[in-house]
Formats: sequence, C-alpha cells, structure tokens
Amino acid sequence: MRVKMTLSYDGSHFYGFQVQNSGVPTVANRLYEALRALGIDAPFEASGRTDRGVHATGQVISLDIPVFWQRDLEKLRTHINRRALPHILVHRIEQVADDFHARYDAKKRTYRYIVSDREPSVFLTPYRLYTAPFDAAAIHEAVKLFEGEHDFRLFSRTGSDTTDFVRRMYRARFYAHEKDYIFSFEANGYLRSQIRLMVSFLLKIGYGTVTKEDLKAQLLCQREVVRDPVAPNGLYLTRIRY
Repeated sequence: MRVKMTLSYDGSHFYGFQVQNSGVPTVANRLYEALRALGIDAPFEASGRTDRGVHATGQVISLDIPVFWQRDLEKLRTHINRRALPHILVHRIEQVADDFHARYDAKKRTYRYIVSDREPSVFLTPYRLYTAPFDAAAIHEAVKLFEGEHDFRLFSRTGSDTTDFVRRMYRARFYAHEKDYIFSFEANGYLRSQIRLMVSFLLKIGYGTVTKEDLKAQLLCQREVVRDPVAPNGLYLTRIRY
C-alpha cells in the first residue's frame, strides 16, 4: 500500500531534511530510523528538502508500507511518533494511489517566514527572526511585486545545478499576527534560498535602504541589489497542495 504522511518538525534540531551520512541528525535520517524500527524499509519521497534550521508544519512524504501495517494506519502513526518525538510529529497517514509522488505531484507549496521587531526572547529565537523596526506599510505594498511568473535567478543562491529559474508565485502576503509579522508565499516551486532572499529584500525596503524600483530591477534581472539572505530560523514549510 502507498501512503502519504503529513508531518511537522523543529528544524533547529536538524542539519536539514535530506539524508546524510549515518549519525548526522537530519529529518530524513531520523525518520528512517523510526520506520526501520517498525519493519518499514522502503525509501520515501518528500515534497521538498528544507535547509538546516528551517521548520515544517505541513511537510509531506510518500512511501510504500508492508502489509502488516495496512490495516491500522492510526496505530502506525502512534508508533512512529513514539520514536520520532519530540522534534518530529506525524499528523496524518492516508492511503493514496500507487503512483502518487509527494514531490512530483505537488501543485502549490506554501511557506511562511516569521519576524518580530520587539525585544527578543531567548526561548523563541530559534523560531522567528528578531529585527530592527521597519516600515510595515512599505513592505505590505512591495510584497505584491513578487506575484506572477518571474525569472528568479537573482533570488537564488549559487551552487545549485538548476537551469530553469522561472517560477510562478500565486500569492505573496505580509501581515501582522499577534506580536509578530508574517510573510506568506505560495508558488509552484522555489529556488535554493529564494524565500530567504525575498524576505531579506523586503525587510531592507522596510528599513529604507533599498526601494521598490530596486526590487523591480532585480526581478527583471537587470541588476543585483540584495544578495544576503535572512537566517533560516524564521522559515516554515506550511502546506502542500496536490
């Protein structure tokens, strides 16, 4: 049986999602340990790989499970969580079509980035970016420039083997939530560090050090203005749409 698992994890405890050498604490390594302890040896596919320090509240993986777990998926979820907690939690396990693929079947991916301009809390610094005060209205106006189809090559870190830099941004928002501010992006896909570079640019607009015209120029690949991404700790993979 093929299943789809939806899970959360605290990225501050891992060196990214992808599999690395034995003993390296990654999300995938920890999941494989939990699954193998339950007699599940099949490889899994993830909707996307998150970098070190990046969190998830809606990551999705797909895999095949052996017949002895097929009758009680809730029991399987319970046993996985006993082994994966406290830093990984499986929310749901659902049966899917035999050809379902968590990555290739994904249509839209939503990420959020949390920032705060208040006094930092040592208990929350792994989960949001504390920053200097900014002009929220200026950011709210500028964030919409990312919507639509763009060549995001100047919003990507070097070192990737990607040759296609065009992505469609369905929605880009910036809003206040309780004591924090939230950046929210929904797109068909992202380049390496794209969101962290986008947030970096928008915060600089909020600081008044760059302008909307600078952002337009970088989106049009006319000139590179901002190349330093924000830290990963405020970034969350929140939803995958199929």
